[in-house]
Amino acid sequence: MKKNNQGFSLIELLIVVAIILIIAAIAIPSLLRSRIAANQASAVGSLRTINTVEVAYASTYNTGYSSDLSDLGGTAGTISAAGLIDSVLAGATNSSTKSGYSFVYAASAADGSGHINGYTINADPISNQTGTNHFYTDGTMVIRVNSTAVAAATDSPIGG
Repeated sequence: MKKNNQGFSLIELLIVVAIILIIAAIAIPSLLRSRIAANQASAVGSLRTINTVEVAYASTYNTGYSSDLSDLGGTAGTISAAGLIDSVLAGATNSSTKSGYSFVYAASAADGSGHINGYTINADPISNQTGTNHFYTDGTMVIRVNSTAVAAATDSPIGG
């Protein structure tokens, strides 16, 4: 008895590989755009979280807003480690990195009674592959966006 050991020809294999490459060429840019959109949504969500937590911090500790971003993190439930946000977002003293964005926090100077009555936060993409929009928020809790430069208080609000 003779077995038929015929497999795929080289042409058939090349056609299959070409089809896979065409599908990948179509899918990869969409995947990258989806990742950028997810990073940007995460940055906006993080800014909303910080805004909400700042209000909770100010009402809990009666000192105004936090003096730095790391005060909002931790686990102790104290004024310098409030445990209100995760350690990734709390980061170092006044900056952190999360989901391809760099967050920079700046508290205003304390008033005569030691209360901090204002803050600003900028969220900027680490590279053009992690995001395309720059975000800004402050004590007004309005999140502003700029697609070409670092966002500021004069930029348009999100969705507006």
